[in-house]
Amino acid sequence: MRVVIAGAGSVGRSIARELLHNGHQVLLIDKDVDDVHARLVPAATWLLADACEISSLHEAGLAECDVVVAATGDDKANLVLSLLAKTEFGVPRTVARVNNPKNEWMFDEAWGVDVAVSTPRLMTALVEEAVSVGDLVRIFTFGQGQATMVELTLPENSPFAGKRVGDVPWPDDSVLVGIIREDHPIAPSRDDSLEAHDELLFLATPEIEDALEAMLSPGERQPRDKE
Repeated sequence: MRVVIAGAGSVGRSIARELLHNGHQVLLIDKDVDDVHARLVPAATWLLADACEISSLHEAGLAECDVVVAATGDDKANLVLSLLAKTEFGVPRTVARVNNPKNEWMFDEAWGVDVAVSTPRLMTALVEEAVSVGDLVRIFTFGQGQATMVELTLPENSPFAGKRVGDVPWPDDSVLVGIIREDHPIAPSRDDSLEAHDELLFLATPEIEDALEAMLSPGERQPRDKE
């Protein structure tokens, strides 16, 4: 897979190193790159350019890449790059970094963004996940917010602790995609049982999150804010 990453800061370089380690081709674009930065990820191809300029993106060969990652520290630049990647070069997949959570609402298909990644939101979710049992935690939002990845640690008093996965009346528009039990991941089948303190991972729509939480965790729950 050929990946173009705009922004050679610590985030962009970390993504590049992981992708290179996994055998992908990576081009890093940054208008302020120097030899010091380049030596930090020597296996990548580097381009000194402004990623918001059409001529620079032609030079980067965006039309031949599989994924564009907009990882700069400027939300405006990340949006412009995502839009250009989709509309001018037909890039199959775009991933954009959200620096300011207040700008999240703009990172959608209208701006050419397939996946928006908000570091503050992810960190908040991880903190909540670490201290919450029985509360549904939103980990990730896909595309225009039509689907989310959520996590819930099953409490001991859940009416479904000890039940088979296939016997649980899961709400429509929710899919149990993983169970983490004692730090070991499990791909759930109908015959697997749910145990207290299992971390349950779901793909769901935002509209059914409250229903899913209320079903698995007894007691009164406060409705979560809708975005």
